[in-house]
Amino acid sequence: MKKKIKWAIIGLILIAVSFGLYRIGNPPRQTVIMNEAEQITFEVTKETLVNTIEVKGKSLYEQETPVYAPFSSEVTAWNATDGQQVTKGDVLFRLDRTAAQNEISQMEAALRKARLEAELNRYLSQASDELTPLASSDEERKKTLVEREAARLQSELNEVTADIQESELAQKKKKLREADFKSPATGIFLYESPGKRPQAVGENEYIGKVVDLKKLQFIALVGEQDVFRIKPDMPVQVKMNAMKDLELEGTVQKVSKFAKTGTDQNNLDQAAQFEIIIALEPNEHLIAGLSLNGAIETERKELAAVIPSIAIIREGGKHYAMADAGDGRFERKEIKIGLETPEKTEVTSGLKEGDRVALP
Repeated sequence: MKKKIKWAIIGLILIAVSFGLYRIGNPPRQTVIMNEAEQITFEVTKETLVNTIEVKGKSLYEQETPVYAPFSSEVTAWNATDGQQVTKGDVLFRLDRTAAQNEISQMEAALRKARLEAELNRYLSQASDELTPLASSDEERKKTLVEREAARLQSELNEVTADIQESELAQKKKKLREADFKSPATGIFLYESPGKRPQAVGENEYIGKVVDLKKLQFIALVGEQDVFRIKPDMPVQVKMNAMKDLELEGTVQKVSKFAKTGTDQNNLDQAAQFEIIIALEPNEHLIAGLSLNGAIETERKELAAVIPSIAIIREGGKHYAMADAGDGRFERKEIKIGLETPEKTEVTSGLKEGDRVALP
């Protein structure tokens, strides 16, 4: 008898525990009656929901073509001024050809001399072979073979040296043709030092650049928590600090695969930063060096049923809302959500357009 009572008590306890766990996992609907003054309600509406990532950075010219002096010389004339609009093919400056032409003439003479000496050596070697009597011993034959092989190798070496000299000569002549240096691109010509025109230049010396003002980029940095959400071709809404009412359009052009140089890899508390390049649409107010703010559109949902995010109750991995049940009553109702933004959240089931919800 005592055993039966004991097992009955254990069974009742198990039933009570099971029921308690069920009630925790499936709470009953709560109905709340609210006064008009207490009611802060919102209607479920159909809207376009957009998720964005905010970025900041600077504007830079996308295309800058550097200008280098073709050879060392004095500048005889400057045809372009600092900040002048130039077209590809316009002469920017002229260099004195005298020194370069003299150098080319000396190289041509030295090369001609080397070719004639090589030809003379081949003739003398051939004549010597014909006039030299046949060797009578193995030692003499070996010596003759060695001399012939040495002469052949020297001839090949002379040919290689002459080829190198011809190549250098061709490059010199090509650079000399650039004495009237023409603009490599269309845009604005800028000196390396604004307003300073050099009177003499060295070979491959940096003179300045030609900038295409119509193509600008927005260079921004994002943290490691956002870099994987950003993809090329995503649209970007851009604003500049100098003109806050001006709205600009952009497109993600490139997402860096490497952390920005200078990030302290040894500091585990420092988040890595990645560079994002955004191509900007032309605008008369856009110049390089401006501070810009951008909103990169990472997700978009058209005609989504949405409610304010603050109206959602989150418990145990589930989502609820206080739905209008009529007569001033609001009941707790389970819902399923989709795309979320800080202000609005998509409701995929549990509510429909026109329903009303109250703040919990």
